[in-house]
Amino acid sequence: MSDNVTREMLIVTGMSGAGRSTVANALEDLGWYVVDNLPPQMLRPLVDLSEHTGNAIPKVAAVVDVRGGKLFADVQEAVESLRLNASVRVVFLDASDSVLVRRFEQVRRPHPLQGDGTLLDGIVEERNRMSGLRSQSDVVIDTSDLNIHQLAVVVGEHFGGDTDPGLRLTLLSFGFKYGLPADADMVADMRFLPNPYWVPELAPQTGLDEEVRDYVLSQPGAEEFVDGYESALTPVFAGYRRENKRHATIALGCTGGKHRSVAVAEELGRRLRELPGLTVSVKHRDLGRE
Repeated sequence: MSDNVTREMLIVTGMSGAGRSTVANALEDLGWYVVDNLPPQMLRPLVDLSEHTGNAIPKVAAVVDVRGGKLFADVQEAVESLRLNASVRVVFLDASDSVLVRRFEQVRRPHPLQGDGTLLDGIVEERNRMSGLRSQSDVVIDTSDLNIHQLAVVVGEHFGGDTDPGLRLTLLSFGFKYGLPADADMVADMRFLPNPYWVPELAPQTGLDEEVRDYVLSQPGAEEFVDGYESALTPVFAGYRRENKRHATIALGCTGGKHRSVAVAEELGRRLRELPGLTVSVKHRDLGRE
């Protein structure tokens, strides 16, 4: 009997303290078969097992990280070998050093690589060891500003669909004064448009309000930008699909993430939702932060 089951293999990795356990639990809730702390050398046997179980475990996720000790040294070679004849995605979880330090201090546990040094020493060492694997990753999720519930939602958006949704696209507005989004695939700068902050009646409003939206989109260059950016993204989306990239984040920034970036993200999202093969969500990272 032929086996028509579409199998999915996910390798979950990343920085200690960035949320691997939360992601593993969320994947289990979504119906994935999850193996935690798997040595890289066992990835191939796990794939073989999945192929011999018929419909039993069509979606397999393996958590692979520095807890594997010396065995982890072979992780890049193991992933490259696996990708030669299996459909595999690598998910890398990251967070800022300061956030990782705080999380370890909260649970009062040492970093697995700190030895006789400090927590930060362990984090720096881990970043060095993980840099190659991070560059191989298909999805990078920055968890610095996410709690466990928000991270579970992100996992559901990425990996929760029963059918292939095509490309899941997140348009993310943000304020440059609060820093660049670490997990953005592309960043566009809306500061070339006049700032509604300097218009007294518009300053207390946001880009979600009609008056601000109309003001921003009526400025010279605004409509041309949205038209041109939509056209420029079309071949990018096609390339993402060819490369089996299923989720992308496009960030649009202005000074505070309140007016211009919000209005343009909403307008671009409205247009992109009309394109086939896209599932589009619009989020505003810094709205209400001031």
